[in-house]
Amino acid sequence: MLPLAPEGYPFVIFPVLAGLLAWLFGYAPVAVVLWLLGLFSLAFFRDPFRSSDAPPDAILAPADGKVLKLTQAPPEFVAIGLPRQVSIFMSPANVHVNRAPISGTVTKAAYKAGRKFPAYRDKASELNEHSVVVIEGQAGKVGYKQIAGAVARRVVCDLAEGETVERGQRVGLIKFGSRVDVFIPADAVVAVAVGERTRAGVSIVARFPAEGSR
Repeated sequence: MLPLAPEGYPFVIFPVLAGLLAWLFGYAPVAVVLWLLGLFSLAFFRDPFRSSDAPPDAILAPADGKVLKLTQAPPEFVAIGLPRQVSIFMSPANVHVNRAPISGTVTKAAYKAGRKFPAYRDKASELNEHSVVVIEGQAGKVGYKQIAGAVARRVVCDLAEGETVERGQRVGLIKFGSRVDVFIPADAVVAVAVGERTRAGVSIVARFPAEGSR
């Protein structure tokens, strides 16, 4: 059976049941549309098993998708020592479950309601609905921002401040198209390029510097 994120069950079960009722009452075309909607939701909310044998200094991608840009982080992240940003755009075809980029303690977990600009636009990072998480690990800290897009209507963050998280652990999702920005220290070595594809909990987006090089 295809692993499914818990948030997806209503989006799969209700269209399937509604389609069954429509079929029984003679509305075959409506039933087919509802079943296709349920099938789309089943694919969208899939939650495949992920594991990584990456070295301890690796910062893993928190999202599946395409690297949209490598740029300077907003002032709020620069102020806490995370001045570099890697943006990952998630299309509706991607797996939308997000995973922790490093192991450590959650020092910030905040949610903000907002607009619905397309996720690839610069102003989406600040104006769209989003959540911000900062994790303090043994080698350093990393932040990430889950950003809703024009289609997305709900950001789900499973973490709270003070929690301990393991790298690659499931930490939430964004429903129906979105973007995740990753914020890293100035001395971290970026390991991806614009246009490159990433897999949450598997792909290395950056590396902390070696202990002796700090």
